[in-house]
Amino acid sequence: METSSRRDRDAEGRARNARPRDGLGRPLPYGAAGVERQPEGVARTPDETVREAQRLLDAGMPFHAHEVFEDAWKSGPESERELWRGLAQLAVGLTHAARGNAKGGAALLARGVDSLGRYGGIPAYGVDLAGLMAWARALAERLPGPVDARTEAPRLTG
Repeated sequence: METSSRRDRDAEGRARNARPRDGLGRPLPYGAAGVERQPEGVARTPDETVREAQRLLDAGMPFHAHEVFEDAWKSGPESERELWRGLAQLAVGLTHAARGNAKGGAALLARGVDSLGRYGGIPAYGVDLAGLMAWARALAERLPGPVDARTEAPRLTG
């Protein structure tokens, strides 16, 4: 009996899901038209990271913005880890809220606030940490309820 399952693999043999995704990162059936995925492992400057993530948030694509922050979190200096992780968590929190997952959205928004609260480091690259934490708390308090990722997207800089 065959027990292995077919999995999408990248050139190095790592498992990768090649299914197309919608603007909130939900998988679509193979062959469906989806939104272009963010390439993984892109090295950006902190300012480029903030600009690209804001562009994606403004387009109603917080899942994709989270991937941009995740690249910075994984490739940046350890001293900035909580900054980028917190921003990624806020983006995923907005993603879950927009998908209708109020519990998951509130949990990720709270984690993001905690991460940003622990950061306290300099520089913050113009990111309005206090404003983002207030935005996340207010959104979490409103859940459950309808959330439109585009109109609810935060401004990263003041």
